[in-house]
Amino acid sequence: MTALHRLAATVLDRKTADPDSSWTARLLAKGPEKCAEKFGEEAVEAIIEAVKGDRARLTAEAADVMFHLLVMLAARDITLEDVEAELTRREGTSGLAEKAARPGA
Repeated sequence: MTALHRLAATVLDRKTADPDSSWTARLLAKGPEKCAEKFGEEAVEAIIEAVKGDRARLTAEAADVMFHLLVMLAARDITLEDVEAELTRREGTSGLAEKAARPGA
């Protein structure tokens, strides 16, 4: 099991944890909208570090983004396995073709 899969499992465990004992549980208790907001904040921080070119800071911010993405997904009952299945479905398809096939594209 990878670190990302262990983290995803921990996030799912925290859905039923006491918000007073866990940052993740506290964030999840605030609802999907707050989880999405926090993900957005972390994504912006990663973008800033990418522009600056600081490899170590970008790596740290990317880890924050991935954590908060898992929390946001968990808030909407979407698992890492669900995302992996979608990536598998897209495998071998050109990004241009995949985007063109989307509704409204």
